[in-house]
Amino acid sequence: MARSAFCLALANLLLLTSAAQQAPLPDTPAVQKPEPADKSKSAQDPKLPDKNPGTSNDRLFYALPNFLTLENTGQVPPLTVGQKFKVVTRGSFDYIQIPWYGFLAGISQAENSEPGYGQGAQGYGKRFGAYFADGTIENYFTGAIFPSLLRHDPRFFQSGQGTFWHRSGYAVSRIFVTRTDSGREQFNYSEIVGSALSAAISTYSYHPRGDRNLPNTASVWGTQVGYDTITIVVKEFWPDIRRKIRKKRSPSAESNPQLTHAPAPAQ
Repeated sequence: MARSAFCLALANLLLLTSAAQQAPLPDTPAVQKPEPADKSKSAQDPKLPDKNPGTSNDRLFYALPNFLTLENTGQVPPLTVGQKFKVVTRGSFDYIQIPWYGFLAGISQAENSEPGYGQGAQGYGKRFGAYFADGTIENYFTGAIFPSLLRHDPRFFQSGQGTFWHRSGYAVSRIFVTRTDSGREQFNYSEIVGSALSAAISTYSYHPRGDRNLPNTASVWGTQVGYDTITIVVKEFWPDIRRKIRKKRSPSAESNPQLTHAPAPAQ
């Protein structure tokens, strides 16, 4: 399916992140004078807005909503049922979702996945609607409905410590283990059962009739869990990627004094 191509791209990105993590930039001593400000700023990148305490304004790659991810946080109060639904709604209907689902629908059309949708503008429109509905239904089941019923905390708390593989293992484990509202750990029924139920609802309601069967439901479910797994690993390393992007920008400014210093007055 179209998501598999994106997941492969994200996996390649993680390999690059691992290599970058093991090879720090050589010019850090000279450029790190404003480091204290950078650290405090990066620690607050997923800012806690007044209107939505306990959630984030962060975006993966400055685009994709990352509102349920927190970094550098200690004990935070649990989200209320209303807050869970509000933040899921905010992410599900974010402006970036339109081009994002349009991109996935385009790949699906090119691969002619689920041929029952057909081709042309009509087929593309059906695929776009299916991707939008699939993503929205799963977001609500895994991030709001089941977490509210089971009192699970739908947020991802980044580790930020240890080796690449340790942090990757921690992120993957969050698919199967979640935090409850009381702070205890529990099997992540919200993700596993919620994504399975959302896959069944979408497959047997608006997907092509020829694909309304158990194998396709299992395939959709596996794709959703796999997509969520790779996405959560990317969320773990996104702060590192973001800091490296900023480090690459700052030397370019310092290499050209005219960008950072005012011209000296005439003698």
